[in-house]
Amino acid sequence: MPKLSVIVPFYNVRQYAPDTLRSLRANARNDFEFILVDDCSSDGTADLLARAESELPGAVLVRHERNGGLATARNTGIDRARGEYLTFLDGDDWLAPGHYDRLVAVIEELGCDFVRTDHVQCTARARVVHRVPHGRRNVPLRPRDAILPAHRSTSVDYAYAWAGVYHSRLAERGLLHFTDGLRTAEDRPWIWKLHREAESFAVTGLLGVFYRRGVASSLTQIGDVRQLDFIRAFDEVVAGAAEDADAASLLPKAVRTYCAIISHHLGSIERFEPAVARKLKAMSAAALRRMPQDALDEVLGSMDAERATRLRRLRRRTVPGAEVAA
Repeated sequence: MPKLSVIVPFYNVRQYAPDTLRSLRANARNDFEFILVDDCSSDGTADLLARAESELPGAVLVRHERNGGLATARNTGIDRARGEYLTFLDGDDWLAPGHYDRLVAVIEELGCDFVRTDHVQCTARARVVHRVPHGRRNVPLRPRDAILPAHRSTSVDYAYAWAGVYHSRLAERGLLHFTDGLRTAEDRPWIWKLHREAESFAVTGLLGVFYRRGVASSLTQIGDVRQLDFIRAFDEVVAGAAEDADAASLLPKAVRTYCAIISHHLGSIERFEPAVARKLKAMSAAALRRMPQDALDEVLGSMDAERATRLRRLRRRTVPGAEVAA
C-alpha cells in the first residue's frame, strides 16, 4: 500500500501543467503515488501527461473519454487511489518541495481523520497567505464543533480540498467523494459532509500549496451557465444540515452562507452572459423560497442592510418555471 495518493485532475492547462508536474517530482517518494486524471483535454495537456507517466516516479495516468468536470475527475482519482492517505492538487497549482513529506508526518503524529492546512494564493506576481479560519492548531478536535458560529467564517467556509490530507478510512465510509457532475462549488457540500460525519480533524500551519488565481480558463473567471451549479451545491449543504441531529443550530450557518454566495454573485452579475444573468436571478429567487423560511428570516434580520435588502427583493420575485430550471 502506498503511504500517500495524490489526485491531480488536469483539463486544458497546457500553460501551467509543467510547473505542477515539476512540483510533484520535488515531492516524490517511493511510497507516494500521483494519480493524474486527464479530463479529456484538447490543448496539448494530454501529451505532457503522457510523458509524465514515464518520467514522474509513482505516476498513474487515467484518461476520461469525455470531460466530466472537477468533481467527477476527483472521484475517478479517489476510486483508483491505493494510499493510506489521500490528498488533492489542481492541475494549474503547484507545491513547495517536500510539502507532502511534512503533511504526512503531521497527520501520522496527530492520528486524526483529516488535517487542514494554510495556503498561498498567487495572482500574477502577488502572493497572499490564507489561513484556515480556526484558532486551535496541531490538536485533534471534533469536526462538527468547528462548523459554528453562524456569523463568523469557520473551517467549513475554507473549502479547498487540496489544503489538507485525508485518511483512506474516510473514502471507505463514503465521505471523500464529491457530488458527481458539479462544475463549481463542488468543495462546499464535501467539506460540510466531512465536518458533520468525520470523527476527528486538526489544523496545521504548513504552507506548501500555491493556489493560482486569475487563470483565464478557470470557472471562477468565466460567466457561463456552469457557474450556476453553486445553487445545486448549496441546496445539498442545506439539505444535509436540515437532516442533521443538530439541525436547529446548523441551519442558520448553512442558510447564511448560501445567502452570502447568492448576494456575491448578484453583486457582480455584469460578468455573466445576459441569458445566464437572468437565470441566476430566477434560480436564486427559487432557492430563497426553498430554504427553511424561519432560518432565512433569522439570517436576513442579522445581515447588513445592503445584502438583506437585495435578497428580500429577490425573494419576492415571481419567475416562470422555465427560467428556474437548471
